[in-house]
Amino acid sequence: MDSRTGKKIRLGRLLSPATGRTVVVAASHGVMSGPPAGLRTAARMRSVFGELGAADGVMVTPGMLPLLEDFYVGRGRPAPVLHLDWKNHGRRIYTPGTDGRSEGVLAQLATLDEVAAAGIDAVMTYLYIGQRDSRLERDEIERNARIVRDAAKAGIGVIIEPRSALESEGGEHLSTDVLSLYCRISADIGADLVKVVWNGSVDDFTPVVEGCPAPILVAGGPGGDDALSTLRLAHDSIAAGAAGVMFGRRVFRAERPAAILDGLRDIVHEGLSVEQATARL
Repeated sequence: MDSRTGKKIRLGRLLSPATGRTVVVAASHGVMSGPPAGLRTAARMRSVFGELGAADGVMVTPGMLPLLEDFYVGRGRPAPVLHLDWKNHGRRIYTPGTDGRSEGVLAQLATLDEVAAAGIDAVMTYLYIGQRDSRLERDEIERNARIVRDAAKAGIGVIIEPRSALESEGGEHLSTDVLSLYCRISADIGADLVKVVWNGSVDDFTPVVEGCPAPILVAGGPGGDDALSTLRLAHDSIAAGAAGVMFGRRVFRAERPAAILDGLRDIVHEGLSVEQATARL
């Protein structure tokens, strides 16, 4: 027996064998920024999760898993994905200081042995690059490389979400060149999937996909109030060559999360147009 078999089985639950694509819901924002709108209370989490059964995978934090573990139990249930990191990048309260750590730091929340014992199919970890303090970038590369090695031994899939530590300073840090750089780094470190922010258009995003050997999932970013924009982003992502989407707020903040998920599956797995998917909401 070989841990590669375990990873193949786990990734096969996350990525559809028929399409090679996936629709993942990211519901783990609280560990980074506090209670998120849409998932503020335990009761609300249980209610929303009751509408997420059509997802291919749903990502939670270690502390959410015991509360919601029954959601994953049974045939045909979404694959459990674990948000492996804490980070202080980008939060609005107690933002990092100006002592050389203003570009943020990260910490791992669980060992890969613990993750495997909990029945998790894949973990997601961030990879921040471009820090003015090069030691922070070196630490990020070493941390992600170690996670990839540990996950391979445990037979667990790894999703890396690369980001620029300077992206809040201007659009040049979200350019096609920057995204292409950090997506390729993520793939070459050994990511099984790469989650990445959208940079504005199919034409701008296609080169990012072409330069990344690992399948790419597009992040949803802010949203949840406009179903049409959510479906359009998913359609554009697939048109650019992405292997799926990993949306959070666009799903769990929606008035009808289950309907949004149905529309996303229509686009990602069935190849429907935005108009066709919208008509079926």
